[in-house]
Amino acid sequence: MESVQARNFINGEWSSTAETFESLNPANSRHIVGTAPKSSASDVDAAVAAAKKAYESWRELSWVTRAEYVDRFAQLIKRDTESLSRLVTQECGKPINEGRADVVEALHMAQYVAGMGRMPNGYTISSEIAAKDAFILKKSKGVVACITPWNFPVAIPLWVVLPSVLAGNTVVFKPSEETPICGHRLAELFAEAGFPAGVINTVHGFGEEVGDPLVRHKDVNVVLFTGSRAVGKHIQQVASQELYKFAATEMGGKNAVMVLEDANLDIAVPAAVMSAFKTTGQRCVSSGRLIVDKKIEPEFTKRFVEIASRINIGDGLKEDTFMGPLINQEGVEKWNRHNGMAVQEGAEVLIEGKELTGPDHACGNFVSPFVYRFKDYKKGTFCLREEAFSPHVAIIGVSGMEEAVEVYNDTDYGLAMAVITEDYRKWRWVRDHADFGLGYVNLPSIGAEVHLPFGGVKSSGNGHPGAEGIIDSVTHRVAFTVNHAKEIAMAQGLSTKF
Repeated sequence: MESVQARNFINGEWSSTAETFESLNPANSRHIVGTAPKSSASDVDAAVAAAKKAYESWRELSWVTRAEYVDRFAQLIKRDTESLSRLVTQECGKPINEGRADVVEALHMAQYVAGMGRMPNGYTISSEIAAKDAFILKKSKGVVACITPWNFPVAIPLWVVLPSVLAGNTVVFKPSEETPICGHRLAELFAEAGFPAGVINTVHGFGEEVGDPLVRHKDVNVVLFTGSRAVGKHIQQVASQELYKFAATEMGGKNAVMVLEDANLDIAVPAAVMSAFKTTGQRCVSSGRLIVDKKIEPEFTKRFVEIASRINIGDGLKEDTFMGPLINQEGVEKWNRHNGMAVQEGAEVLIEGKELTGPDHACGNFVSPFVYRFKDYKKGTFCLREEAFSPHVAIIGVSGMEEAVEVYNDTDYGLAMAVITEDYRKWRWVRDHADFGLGYVNLPSIGAEVHLPFGGVKSSGNGHPGAEGIIDSVTHRVAFTVNHAKEIAMAQGLSTKF
């Protein structure tokens, strides 16, 4: 693949900046995937101005007409599935089957949003007065800033961009600086699909120079963000300073698979392996904690360690690769810090993860799994409470279902969990007492289907999920009442006599 020169896309025109930055393949740092503009606040101003201007005409179109643009875009994603999948793998490092899954999820989101254009976007509700019709309608909010992460560089942008424009908003899209070429390719497809100038604008760059001015911009009405807790908290604080500005943030998790005493280990072990190591532990729903009943923990641990020790780690373009590289050297350093903290806090190390430097790994950010065990839970332990975002995995012994949930809840996060059990009463109890936004039974703690909401509680999010749920973040629900009588009759018994 030749190096790509990404550009900003503002008001239907392509532009760049004097200063650019490189996007490197995390599996091979000698491979420059492309370069992208290092934009500034002035580029943000231009993009927001274009979006604000386009909003006046875009909002006038029907939901059905706007959905037709989305449908055309969906056809382009379907056409380019394989090339997009390879780009995802080359730019963010995850294995090609995960790259394809990312693109297929993006296609599903586009198809879902296109279908929503012909679904009800409001409803009629009875009034106290028979001669009145009362309606609840969803109206667009204005300019939406979409700030998206690198680990799902095609799917997650479409979770937020497409519902926003379907509802009549216009968008300024800031892709992650780790995956700008994926963001640029999406912008090319938005243009090819024929979205009018200014409806979807793309600005590349870094958080301080682009992200922060975008969040603070007086003409941005909504901020949709997926990323770290620190940045999400900052965005919420900035948005709270303006009465009109709304922020929906999804901010990762310290997730877990709970393996209860009656669990089928033929399900529990592969579910744990996938939850821990898919995308090299760099999913917001990745599980760095395996909370296992002490009655079955020894056998579970034996099986899990055996599989984790022989995971195939390498370049994601090889079909037999299970786990690719970490995204960058900062990710490697964070993995090392969390491993060191686990040792300091008294963990029993079962697999001592290493940085891989052999011929197949020398130019990439490759590490092997770090797996450790606490036979008894230590409340307040850093390595069991903080997100590592890497193949850093704890096995924690507990006595019974209630302690499993207590341990699961002992973190500031509350995004995802899985419970492995053959007893429906147990999974129901776990469902009702664990703090989470995404739950799975006898499944890995990974996966998203676009017609379901995706988000968490506590430090994982502010209760406004992505995918299916985002339409409520980018619309106002307004009440509208019509009187069909020839005189005024009021609810609550109010009189019209003067």
